[in-house]
Amino acid sequence: MNIRQISETHFMIYEQNEINPEVRDKISNIVSHIESYKHPAILSVTSSYTSIMVAFDATTYTYEKLIKELNLQNINFESDSGKKSKKVITLPVVYGEQYGPDLNIVAEHSQLTKEEVIKLHSDENYLIYAIGFLPGFPFLGGLNKQLYTPRKETPRSKIKSGSVGIANNQTGLYPKESPGGWQIIGRTPVDVFNLERNPMILYEAGDYISFKAIEEQEFQEIEREIESGKFDYSRLVGELN
Repeated sequence: MNIRQISETHFMIYEQNEINPEVRDKISNIVSHIESYKHPAILSVTSSYTSIMVAFDATTYTYEKLIKELNLQNINFESDSGKKSKKVITLPVVYGEQYGPDLNIVAEHSQLTKEEVIKLHSDENYLIYAIGFLPGFPFLGGLNKQLYTPRKETPRSKIKSGSVGIANNQTGLYPKESPGGWQIIGRTPVDVFNLERNPMILYEAGDYISFKAIEEQEFQEIEREIESGKFDYSRLVGELN
C-alpha cells in the first residue's frame, strides 16, 4: 500500500498496479476500514481499479494527523478477507433486436451464434471494479474472452437508459441515456440509478452484477411495476456463492 497526499484536501491510496479480483478485494477492505471510523474530517472516499481517493476537511485536520488516526498501515487483510459477504445484483435483460442492436456484430466478431453470445454473457458474475463516466455506470471485470469486441469506430449520439454493452475486454451498462461507443447487446428495464430512490445506485464498487436473459413481455411488466412504484428491488439482490 502506497499513501500519497496529492493536494491540500485529498490523498491517494495505491495498491498493486494490477486489475484483478484480489487487488479489488484489498481496495474494498481499505474503503470499509476508512468508512468504519466515521471520521469527522473525511468528506468522501472514491475507489477505482487499483486506488482510492480520499477527500478531507483540511481546515480541521492536517494530512499527517488524519493518516495517523486512520491507522491504515495496520489493516489485517488476512482476517478481513472473505468475512464480508459479496453482494450480487441480478439484472434482467432482453438481448438482441431493438434492445440489443449490436448483438449480431458481437456474434460475428466472436464467430458465435447469438444464442451462444447470450449464454456466455449471462453465465458470469461480473465484479464491479469502478463506477464512473456516468453516475451508476459500472466498469465490470470477468467478461469471457470469447466475447471481446472492439468499441464502435463511430459512437452513437444516443444510447437508451439500461443498455448493456461490450467494449474490448469489458462489459457494462448505461444507467441513463447517453452518447457512447460500446457495442449494445441488450437492455434492462431496471433503473439502476434514480435520484429519488435510496440508495440512488443499486450497487457499489466491489459488488457483483449478473445478467439474466428475459423475454420482452417480462421487460414490459417490470417497466410497469417500476413506473407504478410497485417494483421490489430487493428481489434483485443476492449473495455470491
